[in-house]
Amino acid sequence: PVLEHQQGRTPPRPPLSSEPQPTAMAAPAALLLAVSALPAGTRASPTTRLARPAASRACVRCTVSEPVSSSRVMSDLELEYRKVRAGLYPHKMEVMQQMEPFVAKHLNMLKTVEDSWQPQDFLPDMSSEDWADQVKALREECTELPDELLVAIVGDTVTEEALPTYQTLLNTFEGMDDPTGISLNPWAQWSRGWTAEENRHGDLLNKYLYLSGKIDMRSMEVTVHELIRNGFNPGTNKDPYRGIVYTSFQERATKFSHQNVARLCSQSGAKTLGILTTRIAGDEARHEKAYQTFMKEVFRIDPDGAVLTFGEMMKSGITMPAELMTDGSNPGLFNDFSRVAQRIGVYTALDYAQIIDYLVNEFDVASYTGLSPAAQQAQEDVCKLPARYMKLAERSMHKMGKSPREEHLYEKFSWLVPPGH
Repeated sequence: PVLEHQQGRTPPRPPLSSEPQPTAMAAPAALLLAVSALPAGTRASPTTRLARPAASRACVRCTVSEPVSSSRVMSDLELEYRKVRAGLYPHKMEVMQQMEPFVAKHLNMLKTVEDSWQPQDFLPDMSSEDWADQVKALREECTELPDELLVAIVGDTVTEEALPTYQTLLNTFEGMDDPTGISLNPWAQWSRGWTAEENRHGDLLNKYLYLSGKIDMRSMEVTVHELIRNGFNPGTNKDPYRGIVYTSFQERATKFSHQNVARLCSQSGAKTLGILTTRIAGDEARHEKAYQTFMKEVFRIDPDGAVLTFGEMMKSGITMPAELMTDGSNPGLFNDFSRVAQRIGVYTALDYAQIIDYLVNEFDVASYTGLSPAAQQAQEDVCKLPARYMKLAERSMHKMGKSPREEHLYEKFSWLVPPGH
């Protein structure tokens, strides 16, 4: 690859108009009403910090003439695959290929199996003689869990259990896929390692809820089945840049969700549940940092394309992974779940707005110069978004505060076990 540094003038990179332009998703108004499933967080101050006027950065163009090889061995199939695949985003595929050595150096952001916690570390040992006492202690801890919090926990669990959908999605991003299933490509190694770590989350929450006796497990299992079968469309459209932006946002949102659930569980006396959700949030924090690190490298190599893509994703809205959840009887299950999550502070419209603000600053979007006219406009627009979304979020939260407390949870959520059953 040849890197050409150009200060103050538009870099002659291949026009993005030659690549298919993704269609805009519906504006995230629904997120500000009921903000979505799997996310989380309450920050101390709702004050948004607009993009800081950082030192200017020159626009950098990447021209990839030959595949960049990393210190790995590709199979004959992979080599042939690279020759024949065309793709919808050839320039972006080349950038992903150039990034392979960089990704390889950051695979240590995944933990080894030996250093990783496992679900059984937090659950009763059913092979021990006192297993019944251990289960009894777990159930006693759950006695005071409010129904609204249980709804939020089940919703998070369902979202985590739909992991097959998310790995499938990762393999749609051009230049980041795993063509053989055992590829040594750093992107493929990241995808499989990430999936392995995430797989423990749903396993742990599922087993804990089963042992608690507080949930209609079959109803929850039906919801997971339906969600995986329905899938979800995050609007990434096979675009690797859009994929990394999406995961940078979603992992942070998920981290906040689990952190807030942990706090509420501890307040309700469910100490073990608070500890295990904190550990899950820790995984999400590492994953968030990794995807943001990858996106920063995209900004370094191709700031014009990165700014355009980031602006598109933030303006069109982030679709939550569990948007198409249903238990087979309540068609509005996701919206009902989202309202409960917002009401108790698990994931709110303020969180959504603050994540946009965080990413605008984390990626230093305002600092890039020498962009194309389209990218300059996207840069200007996206830097204004945090303040705009914060105002909308504050209105949404104010409206939510005036709404009556949920009184018909057992009618809306088949997951809950009514008293006396």
